[in-house]
Amino acid sequence: MTEFYEKLKSDAALVTRELIEKAKLTEGDVLVVGCSSSEVAGERIGTSSSRDTAKAVFDGICSETKRAGVYLAAQCCEHLNRALIVEKVLANRDRLEIVNAVPQPKAGGSFATVAYEAFDHPVTVEAIRADAGLDIGDTLIGMHLKVVAVPLRLSVDALGSAHLTAARTRAKFVGGARAVYDEGLM
Repeated sequence: MTEFYEKLKSDAALVTRELIEKAKLTEGDVLVVGCSSSEVAGERIGTSSSRDTAKAVFDGICSETKRAGVYLAAQCCEHLNRALIVEKVLANRDRLEIVNAVPQPKAGGSFATVAYEAFDHPVTVEAIRADAGLDIGDTLIGMHLKVVAVPLRLSVDALGSAHLTAARTRAKFVGGARAVYDEGLM
């Protein structure tokens, strides 16, 4: 593995560890990740898909999600309507509807393709409500987060050349002026 890929893997692991900590993710929570390998490599999204780039990023992220017991949901590109690749056990647990699509580098994206190949029992689902998200290269993951998303600032704001955005979610506030809120849910 070249120095570039080793750095991507290391940086991806670092931001994932930091996100898990700042978002206070616990075992069984879900992290959605959208990744443009083209953007990571300094190209325009959708123009230069790279399995090697995607694998380096995936390996760094996956090592940290596994360590924390957090499920990884890999978002496909718009050619598969931003469907997600998840482990079948998660789809069953959350009663997610499984759809029939196998991502490819040019139809789903390299990151989702690598996830599909790496997961023990991968399935494709159309939607999820994740507890946190990592958007690598402006892939628009917001539709897959729980309703109230809160941006997180990480110590790293790019992976390779790709802009990096992170978010956590929190419970909605309901009530009004007289409501009292649980600080632990904020």
